[in-house]
Amino acid sequence: PAMMENSVIYEVNIRQNSPEGTFAAFSKDLPRLKELGVKVIWVMPIHPIGVKSRKEGLGSYYSIQDYKGVNKEFGTLEDFKAMVKAAHQNGIYVIMDWVANHTAWDHAWVTAHPEYYTKDKDGKMISPFDWTDVVELDFDNKDMRKAMIADMEYWLKEADVDGFRCDVAGEVPVDFWDAAAKDLNNVKPVFMLAEAEKPELMKNAFDMAYGWESHHIMNDIAQGKKTVKDWDTYMATKDSLWEKDDFTMYFTSNHDENSWNGTEYERMGDAAETFTALTFMVPGMPLIYNGQEYDFKKRLKFFVKDQLTKEKGKMYPVYEKLGALKNNNPALNGGKDAASYKRIATSADAAMLAFEREKGSDKVTFIANLTKVPQVFTVPVEGTFTNYMTGEKVTLTKGQKHNLAPWQYWILTK
Repeated sequence: PAMMENSVIYEVNIRQNSPEGTFAAFSKDLPRLKELGVKVIWVMPIHPIGVKSRKEGLGSYYSIQDYKGVNKEFGTLEDFKAMVKAAHQNGIYVIMDWVANHTAWDHAWVTAHPEYYTKDKDGKMISPFDWTDVVELDFDNKDMRKAMIADMEYWLKEADVDGFRCDVAGEVPVDFWDAAAKDLNNVKPVFMLAEAEKPELMKNAFDMAYGWESHHIMNDIAQGKKTVKDWDTYMATKDSLWEKDDFTMYFTSNHDENSWNGTEYERMGDAAETFTALTFMVPGMPLIYNGQEYDFKKRLKFFVKDQLTKEKGKMYPVYEKLGALKNNNPALNGGKDAASYKRIATSADAAMLAFEREKGSDKVTFIANLTKVPQVFTVPVEGTFTNYMTGEKVTLTKGQKHNLAPWQYWILTK
């Protein structure tokens, strides 16, 4: 659908989003998110959290005790349904975070259906990786697969959610996701986001992949460890490895990055706004993690109650402007019918990223200095444009030398 082309996606961490940490409190934010161009909300897991082997005070959202339950911390099933309904009234889709790879140690299946779980050589259930608060499911078990898909369908029927963001999707067999997506789409059309960057997941099951690789490249360019050449290589490999209707979610932060690796300001410093703009300009869908629109510069605690501060600063109008352009200019279409992406060569291609997006008669040009030093360069772009972020008129002539300050960027529109 059209929403895939021109949407901004917003990740909400219900626990930390407000002092109350509830669905009802978050629902009040929906009209404001619409102002930012948000058309999809990804809600982090809403289920009851396992108590057995729990990490710290309130535990990890990703340790699921009951796939059909609602964490009382956030409210009731009725509160969640009211939030989904309010989102729909604001023209916003809602996708749920779904943790298929593992459950909490006190999920009912552990005792009722031990055959649903992976065992070691001694017949003991195991945790994936070092995630000691969860136990790994065995996807060789057909009955477990059926039960899992039935639990996913429950949320489409009961709460009218619009799809799923699937946690560690690459750890779960592709044929499970293919079967799940087919069954879910028979209930209603669903939007599927994979927390993975594997082309095979995109063939049938998933609409959108995580842009982990691009995220790490952006961090490394900001820290001087990589250059624009690495970005160009990444974009070229996308053309060869991915099918035309596969697309990517781009981000400068998310719940994992914020809590474990630091805010975008810790990782990107003065380049944070520039890379935010880039996530909106490339073909794909840009993500806002709650708090980014408020210049929030703190690592949110993961296992205990914490809180955002919501004061509009520098980034709110930036997100508002970028969101409006993404929503309204087809040259930024980024879904299954994406606008073209054409790299423009500059005289300083290791430092300068320039490209053009085009769809029909619409065209947007992005030119950015992706270094911490001023750049003097030429670029074969001519004409009179509007510098979209400032509203000023800009005239570029053939052979003209341009100066961009460290991390300065232009978004040029006609």
